[in-house]
Amino acid sequence: MMRGLTFYKRFSRDFHDNPSLVKLLVVFTVSGGGVVAYSESKSYGLNVVHASEADSKKKRVVVLGTGWAGTSFLKNLKNSEYDVQVISPRNYFAFTPLLPSVTCGTVEARSVVEPVRKLIRKKTLDIHYWEAECFKIDAQNKKVYCRSSQDTNLSGEEECVVDYDYLVIAIGARVNTFNTPGVEENCHFLKEVEDAQKIRRTVIDCFERASLPTLSDEERKRILQFVIVGGGPTGVEFAAELHDFVSEDIVKLYPQVKDLVKITLLEAGEHILNMFDKRITAFAEEKFQRDGIDLKTGSMVVKVSDKEISTKERSGEMSSMPYGMVVWSTGIATRPVIMDFMKQIGQTNRRVLATDEWLRVEGCDSVYALGDCATINQRKVMEDIAAIFSKADKDNSGTLTVKELQEVIDNICQRYPQVELYLKNKQMHNIVDLLKESKGDVAKESIELDIEEFKKALSQVDSQMKSLPATAQVAAQQGSYLADCFNRMEECEKNPEGPLRFRGEGRHRFRPFRYKHFGQFAPLGGEQTAAQLPGDWVSIGHSSQWLWYSVYASKQVSWRTRVLVVSDWTKRFIFGRDSSSI
Repeated sequence: MMRGLTFYKRFSRDFHDNPSLVKLLVVFTVSGGGVVAYSESKSYGLNVVHASEADSKKKRVVVLGTGWAGTSFLKNLKNSEYDVQVISPRNYFAFTPLLPSVTCGTVEARSVVEPVRKLIRKKTLDIHYWEAECFKIDAQNKKVYCRSSQDTNLSGEEECVVDYDYLVIAIGARVNTFNTPGVEENCHFLKEVEDAQKIRRTVIDCFERASLPTLSDEERKRILQFVIVGGGPTGVEFAAELHDFVSEDIVKLYPQVKDLVKITLLEAGEHILNMFDKRITAFAEEKFQRDGIDLKTGSMVVKVSDKEISTKERSGEMSSMPYGMVVWSTGIATRPVIMDFMKQIGQTNRRVLATDEWLRVEGCDSVYALGDCATINQRKVMEDIAAIFSKADKDNSGTLTVKELQEVIDNICQRYPQVELYLKNKQMHNIVDLLKESKGDVAKESIELDIEEFKKALSQVDSQMKSLPATAQVAAQQGSYLADCFNRMEECEKNPEGPLRFRGEGRHRFRPFRYKHFGQFAPLGGEQTAAQLPGDWVSIGHSSQWLWYSVYASKQVSWRTRVLVVSDWTKRFIFGRDSSSI
C-alpha cells in the first residue's frame, strides 16, 4: 500500500462498500499502541471505520502494537470466530535481544525485524493491520481514541474513536530517565531498531570527527569517550559489543586515534547484572576490568550536558567527565496513555497497570493487559485464608483434617503459586508437611487444625511473592497464554478448568497464568557469554556463546529472520563487522 495514502483514505477504500457501523474488540500489544475502528455512536468530528455485516457477527478483536506480547498473541490465536484488527504505530515485530548487536554491525537491522503483514498473511483468520497510535482509553464507555502515525497533511488533528468488546493492553513501556536533566536531549536510548541504527551511525561519526586534522588531542579524547549508563543486561551487552567492535574492527581503520578510545560503564548500584547469579556478576566485572572497560559502580548520574555527564558517587562527592556519546539504559517507565488510564480506574498508587492472575485489569472485566505495561497483582493467601478454610471444612466441624485438606491442595497451589514456591524453598513435598511441622510430632493422619492454627501454618507463605521481570520471555508467554484463553473461551465457559473459587461457587474458567523461566543470557564480548539456566545452573565461556547463538537463532519468528541472522554472524566471522555509517 503506497506510503502517500493517508490512514483514513486507506480505511475508506477498504470499507467503502460496507455502510453498517459495528463495534470492535481491541487488543493492545507490547511495543506501542494504536487502534482503529468505527463506533456505533455519532462521530462528532471523529473519524469512524466501517466493517462488514459478516464481521459484525464475530467477536471483534483489534490488536494494538506489534511487540513480544502482541505478536505471540497473534501467532497463537486460532479461533476463527474473531474479527481481528492489528493496530500499532510500528508495522513490524523486532527481536529486541539482538538490538545491541545491531548497534555495531554484528547483525543488520533487517535481520531482526519481521513485517506484521507477513505474519498475519500466514494466518487463516480474518486479521487486518492498521498503522496508528492510541492516545486515550475510555473504559466506562468501552472506547479507545487513536490517531494515524503517518506523516500526512492532517497535522495530527484528526482522530478516530473505536468501540470494543474486549480490550487487551500490552503497549510496552518507555525509557525511564528518572527526570534527570539533559537525558532526553543528549543521550541515546536502546529500545527500538531506530535507536540501534542511530547509535551505529553516531559511533562511526565519532571516529570520523576525531580523525579530522584540525582537532586537539584533548578534543579527540572527549569525542572518543563512550559512556553507557546502566549496568543491566542491555547496558552490559552494548558495552561488550562496542569494545569488540572497536578492538577488532575500528582500530584497523582509524589507527591514529585507537589509543584515545575509552569506554565507561556507570551503574548506580554496587554491582552490574544484579539480577544474575553472583558468579556471573563477578566474572563480568573481572572481564570488563581485563578488557579495559572503565566500570564505575555506586555512581548515579545527576545531569547530562551537551559535552559533560555529572555524577554523584557513593561518598556524596560530585564529579563530571567529558563524553562523545552517551547511551542511557536504566530501565523502563509507564507510557502516558497507560498513566491516564490508571487514573480513570483508580490505580493511581501503582507504578504499572495491575492485573489479576488471568491478565485481566483489576476493576475492568473486559480489559486485559500484558507485557511491560502491566504486572500481575498476585492475590495473597492470607487475604482468603478464612474462605479457604471454610471451603476445605466440608463437615463444618471447625477443624481441618488431612483428608479434607488433600482434596483442595491442588486448587490451593494452582490459585496461589507462592505456596508451591514456599514449599520448594523449605524442601517440603506438599502442604501437609508444612502443617505437620506446625503441629510437631503428631502423626500425619491425626493432624487436625482449627482456623488459628491454619493461619499460623501459612503465615509465611506470602513472603515468597515476587513480581515478574519485564522481559521479552514473560511477554511472549503471556501472549501465548491469552491466545489460548481466547481460543477456548466458549468451551471453558461450559466446562471450567481452573481452580475452585474459594470466595464463591464453582471454578474459574481458566488456570491462572504461570510463568516458566527458561534461563537468561548475558553476552560479555570476546565470544564469551554467561548463561543462567533453570536449576541454578550457571555456565560462562565460549560454550555458552554457542548456546546463545543457537537459542537466539531458533527464537526468531520466521525462517527468513533465522537465515538472515545466521548469515550476518557468518559474514562477521569471515569479513568482520560493517564499519560504514549507513
